[in-house]
Amino acid sequence: MHQLTEGSIVKTGALQSAIFNSANFSSIATDAKGVIQIFNVGAERMLGYTAAEVVNTITPADISDPHELIARAELLSAELGTPITPGFDALVFKASRGIEDIYELTYIRKDGTRFPAVVSITALRDAQDAIIGYLLIGTDNTARKLVEEALVKSAAELAAMQTAISEVAIFAVTDVAGKIEQVNDNLIRISQYSRKELIGQDHRLLNSGLHPKEFIRELWRTIARGKVWRNEICNRAKDGSLYWVDTTITPIRNERGKVIKYMAVRFEVTARKLAEETLLQAGAL
Repeated sequence: MHQLTEGSIVKTGALQSAIFNSANFSSIATDAKGVIQIFNVGAERMLGYTAAEVVNTITPADISDPHELIARAELLSAELGTPITPGFDALVFKASRGIEDIYELTYIRKDGTRFPAVVSITALRDAQDAIIGYLLIGTDNTARKLVEEALVKSAAELAAMQTAISEVAIFAVTDVAGKIEQVNDNLIRISQYSRKELIGQDHRLLNSGLHPKEFIRELWRTIARGKVWRNEICNRAKDGSLYWVDTTITPIRNERGKVIKYMAVRFEVTARKLAEETLLQAGAL
């Protein structure tokens, strides 16, 4: 993700307009009590409501799965040792305490249909650091869910699974040492490396170098134990540009249960990360 320069911040108004009019992700801003104040074009497209129907009327909790809100409140109450009320408080509790919060939830459209979304939540503060509202930026997670369902299928279905993944995701397979063995066209496109340049290379070829060493160590500790790892990673393309990907790395085992490869499935989230950075640096809301 490209860093904003002082010169670009001058264009705050244009950037905000582009973000709030983007159909690629939902931008929902609330006041301090959680009542929706901004509902962008992407939110309208994803959820089926017009801005006029929700602004000054409902909170994001009213378009979220209520059972998930109850479960999240219970989980956070146990994790943080304090009672948390199901509803909007459960959505923003971590953000209200300055903790970065990105998680999955189920949004409910106006017509009653549901879809999975990945939502980042940030507290918006005034010059005195008082919370004046919250910003929720969401992306439709349906494609990732379909891929995750494919991952649990039998080895006999691996080829079909890879074909499906190739159509919607950025895909790579490495050996246990991290040497790249397979890539799809989406990875070639976004990384700007040819297939020949990628195959046989260490996965660190794609690293941006921006993540702390402990972040990388935890990734490898997790997959080395045979567990699935998921987080957002900043990678670097061949021309030096940066891009963000929501990444799931899954260990692949042989018939004896030994981990023999790692499969990484990525979805680009650069636009969302840039939108978050733009709005927060601008202090726009």
